[in-house]
Amino acid sequence: MATFEVRLPSLKETSGDPDAGDEAKVSFIYVDEGDEVEEGSDLIEMVTDKATFNVPSPKTGTIISIEVEEDDTLNVGDLICTMDAE
Repeated sequence: MATFEVRLPSLKETSGDPDAGDEAKVSFIYVDEGDEVEEGSDLIEMVTDKATFNVPSPKTGTIISIEVEEDDTLNVGDLICTMDAE
């Protein structure tokens, strides 16, 4: 397995809102450190002033560390978590 960093993707693509800005707030974390996740499964829920959306896991693997907490405000490209990915 290889270590992989999961970062907040473009909000325009993730939220489906072409006018989305560059920051969003973490409203819920679906996973814990040590959890095994499948590609496409939800990692966190994010909210902006216009949309609520989930950030899916880009790969199958195990969560090593979670670098955010609920109510944190993140910018596009900020680190969400690190995982051992297949």
